Amino acid sequence: MHKNITPYEESTLGKKEQVSLMFDNISENYDRLNRVISFGIDVKWRKKVLEIVNNKNPETILDIATGTGDLAILMTQTNAKKIIGLDISVGMLDVGRKKVGALKLDSKIELIVGDSENMPFENNSFDAITVAFGIRNFETLEKGLSEILRVLKPNGVFVILETSVPEKTPYKQGYSFYTKNILPLIGKLFSKDKKAYGYLQESAANFPYGEALNNILTKIGFIDITAIPQTFGVATIYSASKN
Repeated sequence: MHKNITPYEESTLGKKEQVSLMFDNISENYDRLNRVISFGIDVKWRKKVLEIVNNKNPETILDIATGTGDLAILMTQTNAKKIIGLDISVGMLDVGRKKVGALKLDSKIELIVGDSENMPFENNSFDAITVAFGIRNFETLEKGLSEILRVLKPNGVFVILETSVPEKTPYKQGYSFYTKNILPLIGKLFSKDKKAYGYLQESAANFPYGEALNNILTKIGFIDITAIPQTFGVATIYSASKN
């Protein structure tokens, strides 16, 4: 069982409430900081997620932990008729709705407040489900993944983009130095929430990746699972399906 990291260790709130509060606090600067922290490479990773989803030619797409809607917006490049972005943070969704409105995509994208571990959708609702840098924020990983399996259609595709830890020298050492020293410093300089980027670093470092996450997906009931490391292993794209 992986260690359950929370943003505010001294808080009496549950992880869901803490994560929601944290993302509300950093929502205004989140997109800009993301580009800085990842040197813009996260854009390339998301395009690979798009490619995997587009190959399935989905009509309905759910983007979980959609945040400010970057991946949901990217999914409009598919032929999907309906794209729903779900997130627990009202602040992040407010930013996302402004972006969707500015791009005149309101008719295609719906951003809604919701809990990924208790989703308001029928069984077998979506042809494709995506989540980018979100599953490590689930309060109970297995419960969240079980909900995803429930609302995914048989033969649908589930794609995860998540941080991972490089295993080869010198990338492993470089990644460790950057995430422990540089990333929290950037967060403190640019964010009013001084603990947020420390949490994001710690949660990434302690989250199961590669074969460990594959095994969890298999245990939940997913099939056809693949894991493709990105950029020396600092992130991994997983794809899975359902019987």
